[in-house]
Amino acid sequence: MSENPILVLAGDGIGAEVCAQSLRVLEKVDPTLRFESALVGGAAYDKEGTPLSEETLEKAKRAQAVLFGAVGGEQWSHVKRELRPEMALITLRKALDLFANLRPAQAFPALASASSLKEEVISGLDILIVRELTSGVYFGTPRGRKLKPDKTRFCIDTQYYDEHEITRIADIAFDFARKRRGVLCSVDKANVMETGAFWREIVTQRHLEQFSDVELSHMYADNCAMQLVRRPKQFDVILTDNLFGDLLSDCAAMSTGSLGMLPSAALGAQVTDADGKTSRKAMYEPIHGSAPDIAGRNWANPCAMILSAAMMLRYSFDRDAEADTIERAVAQALADGLRTRDIAEHGDPETLKILSCSAMGSAIIERLEL
Repeated sequence: MSENPILVLAGDGIGAEVCAQSLRVLEKVDPTLRFESALVGGAAYDKEGTPLSEETLEKAKRAQAVLFGAVGGEQWSHVKRELRPEMALITLRKALDLFANLRPAQAFPALASASSLKEEVISGLDILIVRELTSGVYFGTPRGRKLKPDKTRFCIDTQYYDEHEITRIADIAFDFARKRRGVLCSVDKANVMETGAFWREIVTQRHLEQFSDVELSHMYADNCAMQLVRRPKQFDVILTDNLFGDLLSDCAAMSTGSLGMLPSAALGAQVTDADGKTSRKAMYEPIHGSAPDIAGRNWANPCAMILSAAMMLRYSFDRDAEADTIERAVAQALADGLRTRDIAEHGDPETLKILSCSAMGSAIIERLEL
């Protein structure tokens, strides 16, 4: 175990509530884990004048891993763009070079009826979306609002990818596909975008060079969106860029029925020190937002945050057994009819029990097979 602590950035809204439950679970699984906390997002802006202080960023760089809750809220809508709570998340991703975003979309059997899709379409769904996270149109330059000579306003965002950025995310996606069912679909817009054609070229090249044992297909992003609704179980691992990954991962997530159930990981490159020990920077967070409308009511669903903590044990600590234990405990709680308000309508109403955020945390802890 690294001597470096896990940095907890609870953030805004329900972030603190769900983070608290994930820490309870982690402490039950391993009481020796060390944690450090800091402000981020709107909470940091209110007290420190910035959504991410230099001190907090340095803590993140030193940490074994970062657990991130949620940021944002209407009360900061007036703040300049560069000081908005969400900029903390973007800055962390870029500063730590967390280029690989893993977003699993898994349909829990107990929540099969929660999806807006037919149960037979969604039952057994298990997709992993691998999204490039630190380049593309969200980071490309030039960008911004400008004036033409005739004073007409215009705005520009630049979609940018270099060969190295595509190669490293493709390698991670191929590696995960190799460990799963061996099927990878790379998603782009090669028919209308130069970056899309370049993306497809590099991914195909990596497939021929290193990953020919994985079944590779290519799909346009608009068709992929349609297929995620039409026949989602055709996918195993989806590889795509920053913009399309942002859109498609939310589409896949809602196919499962609730954003409150889905975790994510953002991983950096694996590095090896002088002693031959490997490590990587990583941040783990639920894909839901700060939900300010229910903040402070103890209504939030902590499952996505708890499952994010399980991903942390798996990818930052190589502790698959403990991660499996947490995931089974969450699944068992749902199978036993336990629900938070966001998923309370799904299942047999005669056997369901609606729990608070903290009570759901307790229920999951009770089901840990330690």
